[in-house]
Amino acid sequence: MIDEGFGPDRYGADVLATGWKDAGRTAVPRVAATGDLVVEVAGDGFCGAVTSVQSGHVELEDRHGRRRLFPLGGGFLVDGAAVVLEAPKAAAPTGPRRTASGSFAADTSRARVARASRILVEGRHDAELVEKVWGDDLRVEGVVVEYLQGVDLLESVLRDEPPGPGRRYGVLVDHLVPGSKESRIADAVARGPHGAHVRIVGHPHIDVWQCVRPQALGIPSWPDVPRGIEWKVGVSHALGWPAHDQADIARTWQRILGAVHTYRDLDPSLLGRVEELIDFVTT
Repeated sequence: MIDEGFGPDRYGADVLATGWKDAGRTAVPRVAATGDLVVEVAGDGFCGAVTSVQSGHVELEDRHGRRRLFPLGGGFLVDGAAVVLEAPKAAAPTGPRRTASGSFAADTSRARVARASRILVEGRHDAELVEKVWGDDLRVEGVVVEYLQGVDLLESVLRDEPPGPGRRYGVLVDHLVPGSKESRIADAVARGPHGAHVRIVGHPHIDVWQCVRPQALGIPSWPDVPRGIEWKVGVSHALGWPAHDQADIARTWQRILGAVHTYRDLDPSLLGRVEELIDFVTT
């Protein structure tokens, strides 16, 4: 026999109503991972104060000075209560905004039509890094950054589109050290007919990855890679990152690039060289 009485409906009024799955659940509060907040990792037991938030991770330091990185999100306790840790919201600017390169941001209405002068960057990763840190400044100055597939191709570029007083080329290359192929090419260009209108500079590192300060990635230093091992593959293996194919290397680069927010995340050996090129092509 079916009870057709009009007592309380224990199943609720409408099981299809919005939010019916969350009925009776207690919402876990969201807490900003601000400096010195003491957090316990649920199920792990590690307890420490927040020291930094970077690339979707929070760094905690315990009372013994040990530091560990954890992904932001759930799985944390504050004063014994479960919380969801999230990145602190950036404070609203109270003065002139600075670009990632550290310069004061100009009104975008001042952006210029592209100059004939340009900056050539050896390597796609190098070009993406320059764009991320100096892109705002370059757009205001009307300077275009072009990807140069290899410094070996520079002579053909200079032959096809010769530089001159109104068309200067700044060139950024990797591993510009005495005796290297890059330094020999740079010397030859400087002595050639286009030398006055071309400036070739570079950093001493094997690859532009090393121009990102290891502290920005939460590692003590860049690993040493033995000779005979492709450098990016060796670095990836040493850090426990996959390197099975070019797609893995590309994802690793995006992880590294994502850790760069301002010029402070870069090695000074790159900072000075890029600023030198910007000055050269805009003078």
